[in-house]
Amino acid sequence: MLITKKIVADKIAAYLHHDITLVQLVDWAERAMMEDEFEENGLPAIRSAVSRLGVADVRAFGLTWEDCEDLLGQLGFSARVSIITA
Repeated sequence: MLITKKIVADKIAAYLHHDITLVQLVDWAERAMMEDEFEENGLPAIRSAVSRLGVADVRAFGLTWEDCEDLLGQLGFSARVSIITA
């Protein structure tokens, strides 16, 4: 699979929306680093973001909201928060 900036941003968004767990996000990132190819356009940002996501389950690294904002920014995206009635 060809990993693009949009695919990485979508994975981060799925995590932030609680559609996938941190374990699933880390697993995806680890598999992407080993098995997939990265789009040439934005390669450094894609590789950096995916490698960062791949270690997010290690206590020393973790994955905060600010981390997600930074990664999305490097990929050319931004995050917004919506507060809705439950």
